[in-house]
Amino acid sequence: MDKGNLIEKSHERSKEFGVQTKTNNSKKKLKANEVYTLLEKNKELITISMPYINMVCETIEDNDFILILTDRNGCILDIKGEERVVHEFARLNLDIGVFVDEKNIGTNAMGVALAEDRPVQVTADEHYVDIFKGLTCSAAPIHNIKGDIIGTLNLTGKWDKKHPHTLGLVIFGVKAIENEIHNVKSQEILQEAYNYMDSIIKNVDKGVIIVDSKGKIKNINEHGAKILEGNKIDIIDRDIDFILPDWFKIYEVLEKDEKSITREVKTSENSNFKTLLSIKGVRNGKRLIGLVITLKDEKEPYAKGIARYDFEDIIGSSSIMNNVITNCKIVANSPSTILIQGESGTGKEVLAQSIHNYSVRKNNKFIAINCGAIPSNLIESELFGYEDGTFTGGKKGGKIGKIEMANGGTLFLDEIGEMPLEHQVNLLRVIQEGKITRLGSTEEISVDVRIIAATNKNLKKEIELGKFREDLYYRLCVIPINLPALRERNGDIKELINYFLRMKSFKLNKTVPEVSTKLYNDLINYSWPGNIRELENVIENIVNLDGYMSFSLDVDKEKSYDNSVKEAEEIQNDEITLEYIEKKHIIKVLRKYKNNIYKSANALGISRNTLYNKIKKYQIEVC
Repeated sequence: MDKGNLIEKSHERSKEFGVQTKTNNSKKKLKANEVYTLLEKNKELITISMPYINMVCETIEDNDFILILTDRNGCILDIKGEERVVHEFARLNLDIGVFVDEKNIGTNAMGVALAEDRPVQVTADEHYVDIFKGLTCSAAPIHNIKGDIIGTLNLTGKWDKKHPHTLGLVIFGVKAIENEIHNVKSQEILQEAYNYMDSIIKNVDKGVIIVDSKGKIKNINEHGAKILEGNKIDIIDRDIDFILPDWFKIYEVLEKDEKSITREVKTSENSNFKTLLSIKGVRNGKRLIGLVITLKDEKEPYAKGIARYDFEDIIGSSSIMNNVITNCKIVANSPSTILIQGESGTGKEVLAQSIHNYSVRKNNKFIAINCGAIPSNLIESELFGYEDGTFTGGKKGGKIGKIEMANGGTLFLDEIGEMPLEHQVNLLRVIQEGKITRLGSTEEISVDVRIIAATNKNLKKEIELGKFREDLYYRLCVIPINLPALRERNGDIKELINYFLRMKSFKLNKTVPEVSTKLYNDLINYSWPGNIRELENVIENIVNLDGYMSFSLDVDKEKSYDNSVKEAEEIQNDEITLEYIEKKHIIKVLRKYKNNIYKSANALGISRNTLYNKIKKYQIEVC
C-alpha cells in the first residue's frame, strides 16, 4: 500500500471514530492515579527504551524536535526533548497519559503506526485534526519477543523540519530497543532455567555447571564444585575459561548445531587431575542463550597427551580446505603414516589433532614432539626413553619415551625435516617393526602407534642434499596431505579476520573494534607469508589498539609475490614428443588436484588403473 492510500484509509477510520478536525484535545486522557498505574505497568518498556531515546535525542542536531514513547494503546508514556520545546508542544495537549491513537485524535504517525503495524511519516495536512497540521511526525511500532506491538516511538517537529532521515533515525532507535528487550527476555528465561535447575542439580550425582552467553558461570552444584577442587561461592560468576579456554569456539559450534560436545580438561588451573565435560546448549527458540555442562564424577591423573582440536575448530569454508578436511576424515582410521606438508603457520598440528580426534584412537593419547626443538643428544632418550642408571643424573627408575607414551594413540612428529640424519634410521625401524628398545636396555617393547609427521621443508630436496633418508621419506609419505597456504584459501581470510576479532576481543576483555575499510582491505589483500599464525598476531595487535595497528602491512610488495612454480627447463621444438606432452599434462593435473588420484583420473578422462600405470611408466612422484 502506497503512502497516499495509507493516509486516506486512516482519514476514513478517523471519521468513522467520530474524531472532530477542529478539536484541540484527545478524546481520552488518564487521571493522575491512572497515570501512575500505567507507568508501573510499562516500567520495563520505559526503562529499556530510555538509553536509546536519549541516544536518538543526542543524534538530532536540530533541537526543535521531541521524542514520544507510547504504550500499545497509544497512550503517551514519556516525552523527551529540550525543556523549551516540550513546554511548547504541551500547548498542543501532548502530555503523559494522553491517548494519541486514531480513535482518539485521528491520523498521526503514532496512530497509523499502531493501526498498520509499520513505520510511517505523517506531515502537515496529512494529519486529521487541524492543530497537528503544523507538524511532521515519524513513528515506528515496538515489538516484544513474540512479535506483538507493545508501543511506539515517535519523533515530532515543525512541518518545515521534515526530512527522510528522521524516520530512519526512529526505526534505528526502535530496533535497538527491540534488541535490548530480546536480550533482557533471554536473560530472564535463562534465570528461570537457573532457578528451576538449581533445585534439580542439587540432587544429581554428577557435577553440573550453568553458563550464560558471556561465559560467566551462573550456577554450579556442590558436586561440581568438589570435582573442580573449589567451593560454590568462589566459582559462581567466574569466567568458564579457567577450565575451558576454548569455550568461545564451542559456543559458536553449538550456535549452528544442537549436538553436544565433550572435552577433557584439568579440574583446576594447577591440578594434576582431569575430568570429562559434556557441553550442551540452552536455547530460547532457536537462539542459543547459554550452556549446561556436566562433569564426569571420576577424576583421573592428568598427563600430557590430550588433543584439543576437532575439524569443527578449523575456521574457513574454502573449497580447497573442505577438500583437505574430507580427505583427512577418510584416512583418519587408517594405521598408515601421514605426512602433512605446508608452510609455517598453516595449522599443521591443529589438523593432526583433528585427525586423531576423528579416529578410533581418540580416547588414547596424542603425543606431540618438535623434532627441531630438541638437542641432538637428547632426541633418542625423548623418543625411546631410558632405563634406570643409564645416565648420570637421569630420572630415578628411568623414563618412558614419547613413542611408548603414545602406545595405542597418535605420535605427532612436528618439523620432521629437522631430525638429525643419524637418528632417522632408529625412527625408520620403529615404523617398520613396531618395536622400540629403551636406552640402556636390550628388551624390545611392542608399540601400536599411528604416526603423523609434519614439515614445512621440501623433503625431496633434503634427500638430494643428503639431509634426509629417502627410505624414511617413503615410509612417512604413505598418505601425503598438502595443507594450503592462507593466500590459497579463497574467502577464508575474511572468516579468520572476523573470528580472531571476536576471540581476541573476548580474551582481552575489550569490545570488538571497528576496523577502517582501508585496513580491512589491506588485511584481505595481504599474502600472509606467516599464514594463520601471523594473521592471529596482527589481529591481536589491532584489538589491543582499538582498531588500529602499530605497524604497516607492505601490501604493494606482497601483491607482486608469485607463489607459482615456473618451469626451470627449456626445450627446443624438435625435442617435443607426445609422451613428453602427456607426462607434463598428467603432472599438471596431479598438482591441481593435490595428488588425488580419483579426481585427477576424472579430469583426464581415464580410469584410475590407467592413471596408476602412466604414473609408473613416467616415474611421476605423487608424494
